[in-house]
Amino acid sequence: MGSFFTALGARVINADQIGHELLLRPSPAYDEIIENFGREVLDSAGEIDRKRLGAVVFKDRERLRKLNSILHPKIIARQEELAAQFHRENPGSVIIVEAALIYEAGVEEKFSKILVAWCKPRQQIERLLAKTGMSREEAKARIAAQMPVEEKRRRADFVIDCSGSLEETRAQAEAIYPQLQRLAAL
Repeated sequence: MGSFFTALGARVINADQIGHELLLRPSPAYDEIIENFGREVLDSAGEIDRKRLGAVVFKDRERLRKLNSILHPKIIARQEELAAQFHRENPGSVIIVEAALIYEAGVEEKFSKILVAWCKPRQQIERLLAKTGMSREEAKARIAAQMPVEEKRRRADFVIDCSGSLEETRAQAEAIYPQLQRLAAL
């Protein structure tokens, strides 16, 4: 979704990418994760293996909450740094934070508007499988750990249905973008 908005001129901040960077050493998040989840989440090179970590936390809601309490504040701080930098570089530009867990993290008030991109549940599982190579059970567990998409759609300011073709999704992004530009200019 972010690539559609980037092509339209928006600056996109990807929360997943920030989260992945925080798992690399040296980082305070790396040290906290090892302290809380042990060395069994490491690969042979001593880096955090996201698949191993995911297998641990998506089976246990309390451990997932712990991981989120470590990562979310650091991800949000980095998002804010990047947004401030982008505003300095180009005041009035559209800045989009691409993040799946805005509501789950309780940070929706940090954003002027929320856009939810969604697809049918079957498609969501298939796309997650294709993107990550995880098992169907792992994909279902990850989705189950999130707020139901119907609730996200209800709370959102803008909604894009990604269940159709890429062209249909792109057209929806193009239709929303002028509204985002007007809001950014305020």
